[in-house]
Amino acid sequence: MIAFDYEHYLTIQKREILKRIKLFDNKLYLEFGGKLIEDYHAARVLPGFHPNGKLEIFSSLKDKIEVIIVVNTNDIIANKIRDDNNISYQAEVERLIDDFRAQDILISGVVLSFYSEGAITNAFIKKLARNNIKTYKHYVIADYPHNLEKIFSDEGLGRNEYITTTKPLVVVTAPGSGSGKLATCLSQLYHDNKNGVRAGYAKYETFPIWNLPINHPLNLAYEAATVDLGDFNVIDPYHLDKFNIKATNYNRDVDAFPVLKAMFEKMYGETPYESPTMMGVNMVGFALADEAAIIEASKAEVIRRYYAAKKYFFLDKYNASSVDKIKIIMNKLGIIETDRKCVLPSLTKAEKTHVPCMALTLNDGTIISAKTSKLLSSAAALFLNAVKHLAKINDEIPLISPNLIEPIESLKTQISGVSDSVLDLNDTLIALSIQAPMNPLSDLALKQIEKLKGVQAHSSALLDKQDLHILRKLGIDVTEESVPASNKLYWRS
Repeated sequence: MIAFDYEHYLTIQKREILKRIKLFDNKLYLEFGGKLIEDYHAARVLPGFHPNGKLEIFSSLKDKIEVIIVVNTNDIIANKIRDDNNISYQAEVERLIDDFRAQDILISGVVLSFYSEGAITNAFIKKLARNNIKTYKHYVIADYPHNLEKIFSDEGLGRNEYITTTKPLVVVTAPGSGSGKLATCLSQLYHDNKNGVRAGYAKYETFPIWNLPINHPLNLAYEAATVDLGDFNVIDPYHLDKFNIKATNYNRDVDAFPVLKAMFEKMYGETPYESPTMMGVNMVGFALADEAAIIEASKAEVIRRYYAAKKYFFLDKYNASSVDKIKIIMNKLGIIETDRKCVLPSLTKAEKTHVPCMALTLNDGTIISAKTSKLLSSAAALFLNAVKHLAKINDEIPLISPNLIEPIESLKTQISGVSDSVLDLNDTLIALSIQAPMNPLSDLALKQIEKLKGVQAHSSALLDKQDLHILRKLGIDVTEESVPASNKLYWRS
């Protein structure tokens, strides 16, 4: 049995969105939370979920949909970087634009929230204009969200530039949290109402799952994934009071609900929503096919998040409380670090060899390990050991010719200026690819790559950024000990 019924989810999610549009004057602003593309968190905790599934839903509605992308101007100025893919918020906006255009989905424009004038902001606006993307300026509203009279005025939401839209469904998304999506939706509702349009609002966020208990492993995995944001799951007090039903929501939506409710009452004399939970259109909780498998996947994700939090704390990106919060979640779930089966083999090998080591657990449970050598990084060695095992190639047979290794080493040391000639995983893949047409074993090894998707790996030390990037591209879920691979002050981490 599959853990998550992806096809059923696509059907019911699309149906729910279309139903919500009809509640209003054929105009719905759908605030999209979380990751739209490459949502690997959802794919890990819901085995069977496609990382780009939400984009697939929007693509199927492209005749009815247009998109507004919101980015916090302060994040552009500060060159804020996403932790998951190591690119800036500006680059993420550009990537979102490219992905929507590839699906032939209309982009209404980019909102620069918390707008402030500056050279960096102006350069971004000009770049978007050169690519036929309109930009709109939205401003800070004093005393938001408490001063309702100020918010619902021409000096508040009315000051923001209005985005003209033509489709019934307007998806409002962003490169990350704190971008101002809700305020953008409220601004559009305010302007539409002045223009005589009875527009609506809804929230589409995959997690937490509202119809699962607050301490369900799936919801706790979401809490672990957002410790850096200060978010936490709560029982929706409005839903409990109105319907006597416990629904799981999260703090920011509960805090924002009174503003949205007051706005609907001011504009239309009534509100369509009695609780933050009612605002949501998320149908994930109705497509769970194997809860036991999802619980195990969620526990595994919490351990991965614990290692990530420890790493970011070591790199001064998180504070100690983020690590402590995930440790509390682990205690709730009754799990420890070494429940991740690849951890102990990696640490044991490193203790014996006194060099950075890695281990992975193949999908059949087999453990493969490798160590750093004078020739290969631990990631490169682990990859070669894994594909040899999968292809049933004798471990003593070299897959890369020494005649090929020598020019790569020379290039790295003499031209690229690196201080060592160790082949990283990218070098290794290139070398294997060059050899594949001439060497049947190299070709056979490369054909095993697909089998590495979903494999779990652990490193006894922090990995080089290039190796970590390639491992993730191969679909391998990697965790790392927060220990430098060497005593150098600089490494590509």
